[in-house]
Amino acid sequence: MASPLMGAQLSEAGRYPRLSGSTNPNADWMSALCPSLWDVPLQHLSIPGSHDTMTYCLSKKSPISHKESRLLQLLAKALPCIMQPIVLKWSVTQVLSVTEQLDAGVRYLDLRVAHMLQGSEKNLHFVHMVYTSVLVEDTLTEISEWLEKHPREVVILACRNFEGMTDDLHEYLATCIKNIFGDMLCPRGEVPTLRQLWARGQQVILSYDDECTVNRHRELWPAIPYWWGDQVKPEKLVRYLEHMKSCGRPGGLFVAGINLTENLEYILAHPAQSLRKLTLPHLPYLSAWVREQSPGPGTRCTNIIAGDFIGADTFVHDVIRLNEKLLR
Repeated sequence: MASPLMGAQLSEAGRYPRLSGSTNPNADWMSALCPSLWDVPLQHLSIPGSHDTMTYCLSKKSPISHKESRLLQLLAKALPCIMQPIVLKWSVTQVLSVTEQLDAGVRYLDLRVAHMLQGSEKNLHFVHMVYTSVLVEDTLTEISEWLEKHPREVVILACRNFEGMTDDLHEYLATCIKNIFGDMLCPRGEVPTLRQLWARGQQVILSYDDECTVNRHRELWPAIPYWWGDQVKPEKLVRYLEHMKSCGRPGGLFVAGINLTENLEYILAHPAQSLRKLTLPHLPYLSAWVREQSPGPGTRCTNIIAGDFIGADTFVHDVIRLNEKLLR
């Protein structure tokens, strides 16, 4: 029997043909949802996301972020040939490119924006301990081009961190966002349903973690809450997430992060390890927790679930399949 997630080839009036063209079965999963889920607000759906989306392109030549601890910066300057590779190993959380992540079914992208002190006036990069080689504008354009090929898929972009950003740079980035996405942007308001977004030709909800900039641009949404456990042990991370669920869900979109986190003490004590080596053995345990979750309006329901190394196991498929529970 076909999964109830895979809706009819056409909508009720035949207006929304199911798209094809990608070899990845999750590339158009939103358009393939059962039609009864097209009227569910996005905050009540189960949506897969990637934590620190852009770390697949961190640069070996880039300096360590000036926001990192003073000790780490001193060690990097004193022992660059030793510390730079170690820090890089612990900074990478993804190996798939942004297009590959979207093809895999990821619909929440965690974009940590930064302006390097050594960079030119308007060049904005991404950062996670180390800066990326790619520019923010180029990545947003890549996302826009992907969306044009998948007109019934919706992405939630979380622009946050904003290291080294001035008011002028915030205004520059907001202008870039509007120029690149144009009418694809869904202005803030009530969290919409897929059917509403399709009717308006909108595909992007953009969360921007700077209140002043949000107030100046109605196309930007306030910061989306992210449940970050800050734990090395998966058992402690799950306990944290269960505690957050017991406190009740936020009112709108929100993220439960199943990403493990190291600190400088742990990095220095495990120089031969990496975040990938730390994470991969624990993915089955974390995936088991994911499969136990339920989307919907309930106080203990989850919404967006974001993880590291999203192509390494069945994480994306598991999160998407949770939507079947809304049909029971």
